[in-house]
Amino acid sequence: MLQNLVHYNLHFLLPLFIALAFYRTIWLKAYFIMVATMLIDLDHLLATPIFDPNRCSINFHPLHTYWAMGVYVLLLIPKKTRLIGIGLVVHIIADLADCALM
Repeated sequence: MLQNLVHYNLHFLLPLFIALAFYRTIWLKAYFIMVATMLIDLDHLLATPIFDPNRCSINFHPLHTYWAMGVYVLLLIPKKTRLIGIGLVVHIIADLADCALM
């Protein structure tokens, strides 16, 4: 229960906080871009079973590998990709927290 609460709050509330704190004039657009990065969870469809509550997604699913995380960090550098990078890094942080609470 606590694990899910932390996981989903990080996925939805942390991007909202970032959008309101750092992108106040375009907070809604910034928030939706960051939340849209949750589409990287589509890589869960490649796993069998698709959902396993006891599986850590970090370095298991293709878009959750350390190599992919390196790309997500690089996306933070250019201003044009920064919101996508923030969303992806926040997503990985949420998944890391989930793994730590297992």
